[in-house]
Amino acid sequence: MRPLFHPSVQDVTVEAILHALSDPVRVAIYADIVGQNCSHNCVAFSNISEKPIPKSTLSQHFKILREAGLIRGERQGVEMHNTSRCAEIDKRFPGLIGAIVTAHKVQLAEGERQTRAAKSKAARRTARSK
Repeated sequence: MRPLFHPSVQDVTVEAILHALSDPVRVAIYADIVGQNCSHNCVAFSNISEKPIPKSTLSQHFKILREAGLIRGERQGVEMHNTSRCAEIDKRFPGLIGAIVTAHKVQLAEGERQTRAAKSKAARRTARSK
C-alpha cells in the first residue's frame, strides 16, 4: 500500500482547515475525535449522521481531514485508526480548533432545541385537532 500523506504542521493552512471542517459530517467526526482524545477507526463513525454513511464516503471524509492536517491516520492491520493533531495545530493557530469545536457544539445544541420545540408544537396541534 502507498504511504498516507500527512502535511507537516508548517504546511497546514487555515484555509485547508476551514474547508475540511465546512462539511457537517466532517466537523462532527473531528469534534468526536478531539473530544474523546483517542484513536478511532473509520467504521466507528458510520452512524454519526441521521443516515448511515457508506464506508467509501467515510474514507473520503477522513482523507480530507488527514490532508488538511487535522488528523493522523495509522494502519493497524486492515483498519485505519485516526487521532487528532489538535495539539500541533493549536501551537500553530492558537485557539482555532477549540473555537470551531465549541461553535459546533453550540450549533448542535440549538438544533436539538429547535427539533424538540417543533415536535412539541406538532404534538399540541395533533392533540387539539382530536
